[in-house]
Amino acid sequence: MYYKELYTKKPGGELPQLVIAENENLQSRFVVQKILELREQGIPLEETAVLFRSSFHSFDLEIELTKANLPFVKFGGFKFIETAHVKDIIAHLRVLENPRDIVSWNRVLLLVDGVGPRTAEKVTDDILARRLGPEGTSTRFWAEFKSYPESLQSLFGVLRDVSARTLPPAEKAFHILEYYEPILRARYDDHMKRKKDLEMFQNITERYNDVGTLLTDLALEPPNESISDVESPGPETEYLTLSTIHSAKGLEWNTVFVIYALEGRFPAMRSVGSDEELEEERRLMYVACTRAKEHLFITYPINIYDRESGIILSKPSRFIQGIEGHLLEPWVVE
Repeated sequence: MYYKELYTKKPGGELPQLVIAENENLQSRFVVQKILELREQGIPLEETAVLFRSSFHSFDLEIELTKANLPFVKFGGFKFIETAHVKDIIAHLRVLENPRDIVSWNRVLLLVDGVGPRTAEKVTDDILARRLGPEGTSTRFWAEFKSYPESLQSLFGVLRDVSARTLPPAEKAFHILEYYEPILRARYDDHMKRKKDLEMFQNITERYNDVGTLLTDLALEPPNESISDVESPGPETEYLTLSTIHSAKGLEWNTVFVIYALEGRFPAMRSVGSDEELEEERRLMYVACTRAKEHLFITYPINIYDRESGIILSKPSRFIQGIEGHLLEPWVVE
């Protein structure tokens, strides 16, 4: 057996900060605000990285970064809005909000078993021919499609049930996700992994009061370039890095945020039953924390409901629990 003693030759420096956030969105908003502050202090975006255990952990943050006009690149997974299964759910919400959205209708209809491009075109023509008025998205409108084949009746039944404007986005998303789950299982071999993405989507909808605002935020594109004919004061290639820890091995940044350092998220719940997998998770935490050259922020939200297990997650990761105050500076974001 070999023993290793870790040490640093670098004098001084700030303590790593442990940030406890009241919920997932406050964690995201803290990270965005801190990145903006650090940039004001002269630390460029390309010297900053946000690291996470699994790709879906960054979804809420991606929305907040886009709203703050902070450009980013993501490694180790697709951006939230680019994943096919999330696009499917958004398409269902779009046709509820605007039944004239032919692009979304085409996507929704082609998900239905037995419906091809020709049938989808006929259905969308039928919908437009009904001359939608002010009551175009009412419950009565969605109930008019009872003459369609049984597979389509299931779709319109769900749309009818969630069509009421007074129904909060989270409840609409819940019923659509329930309807979509058999489609997810049939279309994707990795449906369990994709289901975690959709659980995060459900969590995101819970902070919105109306579908319109949710769709507006999801439609925002991260900025990639300056306004036309206006010369940028800095390089156009300045991007914040979002990355899974696996994809960050061997790299370093001035400032690193390690998010979701939460028991049940990191280590992942499925890893705690195996000593070997748990040690791999511990090594990943070591990799994440040693990517920072100057500033390290370890964050976790509390009171997170894990839909798969039915458990409330609220404890810090076992890998940071019990670290004394002279090694880690605690903060609480409310």
